[in-house]
Parts: sequence; C-alpha cells; structure tokens
Amino acid sequence: MLTVAVTGATGAQGGATARALLAAGHRVRALTRRPDSPAADDLRRLGADVRHADFDDAASLDAALAGADSLFAVTTPFGTDTAAETRQGTALVDAATAARLGHIVFTSAAHADRGTGVPHYESKHLVERHLRASGVPWTVIAPAAFMDNYTGGWTLDGLRDGTFGWPMPDDRPFALIPAVDIGAFAALVLQRGDEFTGRRIDIASDERTPGQIAEALTAAVGRPIAHKEVPLAHVRTRSTDLAAMFEYFTTCGLDVDVAGLRRDYPEVGWHSFTDWAAGQDWTALLSSAPTHA
Repeated sequence: MLTVAVTGATGAQGGATARALLAAGHRVRALTRRPDSPAADDLRRLGADVRHADFDDAASLDAALAGADSLFAVTTPFGTDTAAETRQGTALVDAATAARLGHIVFTSAAHADRGTGVPHYESKHLVERHLRASGVPWTVIAPAAFMDNYTGGWTLDGLRDGTFGWPMPDDRPFALIPAVDIGAFAALVLQRGDEFTGRRIDIASDERTPGQIAEALTAAVGRPIAHKEVPLAHVRTRSTDLAAMFEYFTTCGLDVDVAGLRRDYPEVGWHSFTDWAAGQDWTALLSSAPTHA
C-alpha cells in the first residue's frame, strides 16, 4: 500500500487520480489550498487525508509531503500566469526532493517537449526539465486536449444554441482524453513505478475531428449540433495563449499513439469520445446558467 500525495486534489486531474488510487486501496493525501471546500469534503468521505498545501508556502508543502511515498504533481497557469506556474512547479519539485520521495509523477501536456511555442506548454516543460534534474525518480505523463472542457465555458454556451464552436477546421483531427482516464493512467504509473521511472508519455484516449465531435454530441445531447469554426483572431482577443494552442493543433497537429496505449494498458479503460459524451448529464448541464465567457 502506497501513501501518495496528490496536488490539485479538488481539481479535475488530481481528483481523478485521488479517486483511482483510493479505489485501488492506497492511502491518499489530498493536497489543496481549500481543505474546507465541498470537493475536499467529497474526498474525505472516500477516505482521503485532506491537507492544506500552497505552492507558494514552502512550510505547508514540507508538512504535507513528509512521510509520503510518492507525489502526483499538477500545475496550472490559469488563474495566475505561466511564470507563476513554473515557479510553483519548481517549488513543488524541490519540496518533494527534500522530502526524499520515491517517485514523482508530473502531469504536463502532450507535445510540451516539442518547442510548440504555446505559453502554457512551455511553462510546463520548464518544470519537466527541473524535475529531470532533481535526482528523484520521475515520470511525466502528458495528456492531450481535455474532453471535460466541453461541459463548461463558452463551449457549453454554444451547445445551447446547437453549435459546437471550435477554433479548428471541420476535418482536422486532434487527440482527446477525459480526466477519469488521466487519473486511471496516473494511478497505474504510481503503482508500477519501476516500469515507468524515467519515461515521458503523451496520453490520449481518442482522436476525432471537430466534425466528428459535433456528430457525437448530436447523439449524446439529443438535438442537432453543428461544428462552427471560430476564427483564431477571435480567440486571440480572449487569450493569446489559447490561440497559440489552437494554431498549433491546426498547423502541426496533436498526434498521440492512441492505439498503442489501448493495446499496452487496457486496464485504464480508455473512453472514446462517443462513450464519454454519452455518460454526461447534458440535460442538467444545458439547463445551468450560461457563463457568457
């Protein structure tokens, strides 16, 4: 039985990883800045040891990591900026190194090691490089685009009007993954540390074009959904970072060996986009208040 510290435990990736580890019988320290949140309470009910930790508070990290066997590390620039993401990720690696953890699994982004020029990919790659130099046994898992993003924000707003607004051509394929599959794969890596130490693995569950996504959403939502290509110029007015990401998706492509992952790690239970979409409660989602983001 492992004792695994999980950062971002009340978020999508950390929460999915915590749940997968708990289901496998391991001890989970769910690290969060908000231990009094409803999401933290949900983890407590599942058996997690919820602890306060703040990437900008070294003492809180030291206390949260002391005595743990391994760490699942997730960082984000959203809500702060890419410089903060790199600073916080570096601090987390340093704290784990000082705690002499046996394994760090860092979740980055698919292709972040390829010089994409996408700001939030580059910030993650800087953390990856620091991790590799730390001397602690490490693994980098690098998820593709998140299916879960389609259940909120401007994408969900568009679905209410029968439109899947996406800043890519109708026939350009790209790789996708839901948080539940990230968590299942991360738990697998943590449990089989010797097999995965020193490896960087891009992960995805499916590959679809925007047109195919719209078709799957039509079936899942129960109403016609049509893909509409959102101009990159419009995205750029909201976020130059996301615009750079979509430009990379369109020009270079986000290819991941989906078939190989399904063949080599069937126990993850990889979800196709169609299966994932069919499992969402679209009635509740579409009746929620629009974000107007």
